[in-house]
Amino acid sequence: MPTPKIELTKGDITKLAVDAIVNAANTSLMGGGGVDGAIHRAGGPAILEECRQIVARQGRCNTGEAVVTTAGKMPSKQVIHTVGPVWNNGKYHEDEKLTNCYKNSLQLAVDNGCRTIAFPNISTGIYHFPKERAAKIAVDTVKQFLSKTDKIEKVLFVCFDEENYKLYDDLLK
Repeated sequence: MPTPKIELTKGDITKLAVDAIVNAANTSLMGGGGVDGAIHRAGGPAILEECRQIVARQGRCNTGEAVVTTAGKMPSKQVIHTVGPVWNNGKYHEDEKLTNCYKNSLQLAVDNGCRTIAFPNISTGIYHFPKERAAKIAVDTVKQFLSKTDKIEKVLFVCFDEENYKLYDDLLK
């Protein structure tokens, strides 16, 4: 079985032509700031409409969980929305919840036939998860998941800032 590739890039996740991009969403799935707002703006109203249908069907999306929608007008095929934890000094199982964001997003990608997936730096913006800790969880979780499947060909970590890029670059060397 071919070894899946893990790649790193700096840039705008909304411009990537992959099977799925991951959105660092909030529990309402109705858009917000940061990556979430950028994805909703770039994808257009189709994403919000599908998010409304999901919430009507199942309620809010819990921290660590993930759901999938169209990518609307973006070049990717789908958006996997996952809700990262707000950092609270590790008192509320934030590490485990962030790990679940990556596991559940990857499983949803497999379940939906996605062979390529791009992740932003989940929870490291307004949710204040320590960037170094979050990067290690992301890389370790993705490597562990990929060791057990041949369904994913490529995982791309997309960093918006230089600090996150350097952290991931060091971990992936």
